[in-house]
Amino acid sequence: MVTSWVISILLILGIRAMVGRPKMVPSKGQALVESLLCFVRDTTSPIVGNKAFRMTLPVILGLFFYILIQNWSGLLPGVGSVGMGYTGEDGHFHVTEPWIRPANADWNGTIALAGVTMIAWLFIVLKSDGPAVLIKDLFGNKADKREVGKFMWMALWPIFLIVGVIEVVSILIRPLTLSVRLFGNIYGGESLLHQTGFIFPFYFLELIVGFVQPLVFILLFSVYVGLICNHGDGEEHH
Repeated sequence: MVTSWVISILLILGIRAMVGRPKMVPSKGQALVESLLCFVRDTTSPIVGNKAFRMTLPVILGLFFYILIQNWSGLLPGVGSVGMGYTGEDGHFHVTEPWIRPANADWNGTIALAGVTMIAWLFIVLKSDGPAVLIKDLFGNKADKREVGKFMWMALWPIFLIVGVIEVVSILIRPLTLSVRLFGNIYGGESLLHQTGFIFPFYFLELIVGFVQPLVFILLFSVYVGLICNHGDGEEHH
């Protein structure tokens, strides 16, 4: 938790220092930040859709940069490798209680992050489309009565209700899947680096994993929002 606070403060101060007062002709720091912002925006906007994107973008950017910097913080010297432990028979000191650990290498941190993410998802969906649309999207009959006929349309109602219940269950387990995926990758990478002595190939691999994981996280969040809110420009829910 302390690591997450420190990294969050450094992230805010670092971006402020790089950007300063935004200018029409950007500085190198501003250009770098803007390129990352544009990359995240262009990647997620088609998934979320125009209707909810203005509300969703700040959450997406916050999640991406927070997770990215938290992941890479585990690659700093001393993080996870300095603390209390014991000296083994091989003569090497083994850390059992590190003083500093990356927040995403602890499931408590990732489950809290996933919980906040799903609260944001619910707020965005309800604010953008309202509870009626959410309920209709989950449990409503998606068939077109004019195409399938009235009898078949009525017969499909129980199936769509069952599908709706399954969808609700999948929504309830999203915090678990989001948190375990992130935690497993970062914790596994941290353990691998410590066991291999931070050799360069594995260190470089964890740099890539540290970037891919926040990208996967925000893409999944964008899909969750887009499934409800993104029905195409000018297209209405049926």
